Amino acid sequence: MLQRDKILIVDDEIQLIRLLKSELEETQRYIIDLAFDGAEAINLLQKNIYDAILLDIKMPRISGIEVLKFLQENYPNTQVIILSRFSDVKTVVQTIKLGAYEFVGKPYEIDELLNVLERALERKRLFIKNKLMETELSKMTGSEIIGSSPAFQLVIDNAIKVADSDSFILIEGSSGTGKELIASLIHKNSPRKNNPFVAVNCASIPDTLLESELFGYEKGAFTNAYTTKAGLVEVANGGTLFLDEVGDISLTIQPKLLRFLETGNFRRVGGTNELHVDLRVVSATNKNLQTETQLGRFREDLFYRLNAFTLKMPLLRDRKDDIPLLVDFFLKKKAKAKEPKVISPDAMELLLSHDWPGNVRELEHVIEGAVILSSENIIYQHDLRLNTKVFNLQPDGHKSTTDKNIDREESVLKSIEDIEKDHIKDVLKAMKGNRTKTANILKISPKALYLKIKRYGIKVTN
Repeated sequence: MLQRDKILIVDDEIQLIRLLKSELEETQRYIIDLAFDGAEAINLLQKNIYDAILLDIKMPRISGIEVLKFLQENYPNTQVIILSRFSDVKTVVQTIKLGAYEFVGKPYEIDELLNVLERALERKRLFIKNKLMETELSKMTGSEIIGSSPAFQLVIDNAIKVADSDSFILIEGSSGTGKELIASLIHKNSPRKNNPFVAVNCASIPDTLLESELFGYEKGAFTNAYTTKAGLVEVANGGTLFLDEVGDISLTIQPKLLRFLETGNFRRVGGTNELHVDLRVVSATNKNLQTETQLGRFREDLFYRLNAFTLKMPLLRDRKDDIPLLVDFFLKKKAKAKEPKVISPDAMELLLSHDWPGNVRELEHVIEGAVILSSENIIYQHDLRLNTKVFNLQPDGHKSTTDKNIDREESVLKSIEDIEKDHIKDVLKAMKGNRTKTANILKISPKALYLKIKRYGIKVTN
């Protein structure tokens, strides 16, 4: 199913805009609504989200300039093309200052108008892509899906099968198993692939902020709400919304999310107008939602709404055949412009024997640390920091059986937070306490590194 852009035409020349609607609909690329004056346009804008508006200036009751001001304040992402017989310089400059994309004089050629409209829509798509890249909350996901083991291949095959439908998908799996990569794979193989993929980590946003992040807020809704802000559901309109760690959403927000999933309708925080979006929801959790439902921590109706189809991610220890492929990928990824380092047979043997409680994310951190700390082009066992220490090796370079057993037991008990803390400490040590270099290697901002150092109580020494 081809996703079509939603267009509003606002003009008091009734015959003209009905003809224009017919011509635009013939392309089968747009859904068209009509408004015959400014007041009717504002009423429609309070109920619908449009990708672009073709707007006349001179109209009874409320002029196009007033509609443009309303759009700038409430829907700044919507692209506006002015259609008018009055093309004096003053009017053109005024509309451009108010955010109009382009001014097209009447009468116009339909091909010319279509070209302008497509450029305006492409501008909106680029704006959304930039917005997604600039925020840590909503990021475009990479496509590095590595693995050929039967357990992992089954997940990939099922993800591609369900991608073509619009059903809601629930991805279950422990942290670090690659749930977001599978969500991105579903999006890229769906009819919505040319529209936004917006990822939201529900566990990282406080309850007081999650509702406004998802649904947006109106100007004056709360202190410091100086302008109206579109929520992430609006950014994802036409595409896919990925709700990561959906099991961490509080019982306060769950009813509002359920209503949105059922209808596609929502209100911005502090607003009274009901808006509608068309998107597909893929969610993920590292919790057992059936158990959470039985314990009263997750709504049963929301659980059933989310999992029209469920994909279960295998643990890394259940797909160890993929470890050599993943190691090779991470070695090349961390090498950047340099020649990738190689891993010794003994080091690979150790990686294959580890239980990987942190799954693929833990493996990536271990390889990243080994690339930094190894003094040669070959990574040996003693370069691998699985448990915050360099392994004690026998004279032949092999790890003792006792040490292997102890480390395996300790690693199972080690939390993801401990693994992250140890990795940050190792990189800081290797960088001699330089926080900027450490943040660059960890691919996080200096501020994020500072907060993690404070959280984990890491002592930084030069």
